[in-house]
Amino acid sequence: MATTLDGDVATLTVTGELTEEARRPLVRAVTDLLLAGTPLHRVRLDTRGVDYLNSAGMAVLVQLQKLGQPRGVELVLVDPPPAVARPLQLSGLWLRFPVDEG
Repeated sequence: MATTLDGDVATLTVTGELTEEARRPLVRAVTDLLLAGTPLHRVRLDTRGVDYLNSAGMAVLVQLQKLGQPRGVELVLVDPPPAVARPLQLSGLWLRFPVDEG
C-alpha cells in the first residue's frame, strides 16, 4: 500500500487481495491522515491493482467510509476493477461508494 497527499485529497493505492489482512494497514493509514492536522476533503482508494475482494474486504471499505464521515471526508473508489466492483454490486454496497474513473 502506498499513500500520497495532494492538497486536501489523499490517495491510498492498494494492490493484491482486499481481505481481513488489509484492515489494520488501511485503517491505520486513514486514521493517521485524519489525525495529521491537514484538512482532508477526500480519500481516494485506488483499487486498480486489487485482484480479489471478499466480505471482510467489503467490511473494511465500509469501516474506512465511516471513519471519514464525522469529519466530512469522502471515500472514493478509483477505477475499481471487476474483482472489486462485482462483489460490491452483488452485495448492494456499490451505490454506497462514489467512483472516480481515473
